Amino acid sequence: MTIEEICQRAYENKYITAKLSTTQKDELINRAADDLVKNTTQILAANEIDMKNGKERGLSQGLLDRLKLTAERIEGVADGMRQVAALPDPVGEVSRMWTRPNGLRIGKKSVPIGVIGVIYEARPNVTADVFSLCFKTGNTVILRGGSAAANTNIAMIDSLHASLKSQGLPEDCVLYIEDTTHESVNRFMKMDKYVDLLIPRGGAGLIRSVVENSTIPVIETGTGNCHIYVDEYADIDMALRITDNAKTQRIGVCNAAESLVVHEKVAPVFLPRLAELFKGRVELFADPAARKYLTDSAEATDEDFGREYLDYKMSVKTVHDIDEAISHINHYNTGHSEAIITESYTNAQKFLDEIDAACVYVNASTRFTDGNEFGFGAEIGISTQKLHARGPMGLEALLSSKYIIYGNGQIRE
Repeated sequence: MTIEEICQRAYENKYITAKLSTTQKDELINRAADDLVKNTTQILAANEIDMKNGKERGLSQGLLDRLKLTAERIEGVADGMRQVAALPDPVGEVSRMWTRPNGLRIGKKSVPIGVIGVIYEARPNVTADVFSLCFKTGNTVILRGGSAAANTNIAMIDSLHASLKSQGLPEDCVLYIEDTTHESVNRFMKMDKYVDLLIPRGGAGLIRSVVENSTIPVIETGTGNCHIYVDEYADIDMALRITDNAKTQRIGVCNAAESLVVHEKVAPVFLPRLAELFKGRVELFADPAARKYLTDSAEATDEDFGREYLDYKMSVKTVHDIDEAISHINHYNTGHSEAIITESYTNAQKFLDEIDAACVYVNASTRFTDGNEFGFGAEIGISTQKLHARGPMGLEALLSSKYIIYGNGQIRE
């Protein structure tokens, strides 16, 4: 099928998907989750091919980590789908009703957006996550994955289609664009006649290209230059534990910490211990004040402070006070996730109030910015914009609304 034919089929199916009952949707999502686990062998075989090709193509360690599937990761994806199925169905909710002086009763009702397109890179888990969220909210979805995960994505789509077929539902509830050329992306981005919303999931280049070139409305899912700020009132042991987790627990994800900001009063104690903790594991790029305690570090450039490494690398900046920390973070961050480590209630509240980001933490790792961790089951992305949705996008972010008006013969004079 051509790109236009795929989009047209999605458009024609969206009214069918929108009418499905909560029971139909939940039963299908649970069935699809079980089928993904049953098809683990086939999916892992496809993923092995993609991993081999990725290594030959020289993909970064971070991208390979995102691409890699294991039986445990597939089970995790399936569990996320089951959690989506268990959530209350938000479609059709009327948030409020009010009566006008003329007797008209007006209400605001949540409805599916329609056709949602998602363009993503080496992230095969997105295939199942996006499907479950879109299906639960009555939306039809078109997926266009990158070439790095082509075999894995197709194996997962085949499993989803089989699940839909087994439940007597149309396979067109989820459509997949197999063409991985740049031309297919460019063509897809112009399908505003059929597609209601486009969401990019990937690196800065992909996201910027979609934002700048799409004629379809876009929700921007940003890159993650996430910071940990170790305040002068920080518990040092806690700060080390959180920094280690945020940086190294999984390097190839957008909620991993890329930048560290340290108050000068705790730098003499904290930074030598950090150097020992990260020795042979994480390469540090530090400012002159920090390098006094990080003897093996490289000198940080302005580019380092703004970089999403997706690697075992981290920038380090020392500051005189919390105001300088907030200013530095707001200048270099990508609006994703920022954390302060402090025992000061005043500084914690100041950080929460003044940091401009989708998610702001006190004494916790940025790695929790995730739909599953927030109780959404899964996420369609982390929105770093401020229109419609911000932060991990769960079910509510995939809904629009319409006004319903009850009258008894009113006419406007």
